[in-house]
Amino acid sequence: MAQTQNLGISQLPNGNWCYRFTRTVDGKRVNRKGSKDEAGNPLKTKRAAAQAKAIAEMRFDASINQKPNRRMTFGEVYAEYCERGRSGKAYSTIKKQDSLWRNHLEEKFGSRFIDDICVAEVNDYLSFLYYTEGRAYKYVESFLKMFYLVFGQAYSRNYLSVDAYNKMCVTKDVRITMPKMKIDEDTDIVAFSREETNQLDAYFKCSNAETAYLLGKCCGLRINECYGLKWSNIDIENGAITIDRQMQYQDGLIKLVPLKTRNARRVVYMSQKLKEYFIRLAAETAAHAADLKAQRAQNCTYIYDVDGNKISSLELVNSLPNGKIQTVNSMKYHSRTIKEKLKIDFKYHYLRHTYGTRLAEMNTPTHILCNQMGHASGKVTERYYLAVSQTGIDILVKNLNGV
Repeated sequence: MAQTQNLGISQLPNGNWCYRFTRTVDGKRVNRKGSKDEAGNPLKTKRAAAQAKAIAEMRFDASINQKPNRRMTFGEVYAEYCERGRSGKAYSTIKKQDSLWRNHLEEKFGSRFIDDICVAEVNDYLSFLYYTEGRAYKYVESFLKMFYLVFGQAYSRNYLSVDAYNKMCVTKDVRITMPKMKIDEDTDIVAFSREETNQLDAYFKCSNAETAYLLGKCCGLRINECYGLKWSNIDIENGAITIDRQMQYQDGLIKLVPLKTRNARRVVYMSQKLKEYFIRLAAETAAHAADLKAQRAQNCTYIYDVDGNKISSLELVNSLPNGKIQTVNSMKYHSRTIKEKLKIDFKYHYLRHTYGTRLAEMNTPTHILCNQMGHASGKVTERYYLAVSQTGIDILVKNLNGV
């Protein structure tokens, strides 16, 4: 048995190993050989070469024996995915996929047979979007995900052979890939400096957006999480906030919907200053409920919660004293004003960047920061430790002066 496994296995002059095997396809001899595993790593041992050979033989045999059930166009596969394959997907994900399809992919690839599309033309298309049309790198990544999604759907439905699917999505040196990132591509973490933060503190103090601002600055909430926050999610006594829903516009309606990922559901902790702020805010809200009862009853809006039941906007932390609802669009005015008056390029998401950067500067353990940020991957969290902030530079210079 061991002797059979060693057939076709040989050692290379550099000490690594390789394999080869032969098959007969349609009366013709077909030779295959390789010196790397599935991840593209050299085969360092005889055993690794035998394992790689067995996998390669299995994949080759499967590609011969598995014939697509029928030829399908790219558009037909996507339509089938929409009908059967994306139940449970977030509303925003569905909208994004449909937008990419209608505005870009349908015209270019919709009528093409999926087994006629090759890796090179997809890579050329991604390069065109990025280099020629000047699309953002992250935006072009959305197209890459769409291609992987549709080809995966075709493979799972037996409209694409194993060999074809491997070429498009699996084989490391051949598959569809993103264009090489431009040197000047803006993918940096944007954190406000201490001076800018002081200016923003002064601007937002006592404004109708102060609570939202502090939730972004002190807790790193995403804007949808901030405006979807209910009073029932705030435990002032223990200084904890449970993030379990977000606000979204869906078909023109304001709704509270589930978070996009499982990791986004989390408990974030308040500083003592933020805790004291919410103690005051809770007292003020109770006073408004009594003093402005009629106004609040007239101005409140009823929206759908995650369970499909309607709730009053008065249950939201960021509703105004007179009962009017605030939404994710409420920051747009402040962004414009801050840019005009303070000359600061303000985006609410930069508050989240600032929060993550500050915690990283204080050497917060990676897994704790990952949890507080609600990241699905530690690699995303690591970006905050690699980001260069002015505070970090000041510490570096201080350390250098002490050498």
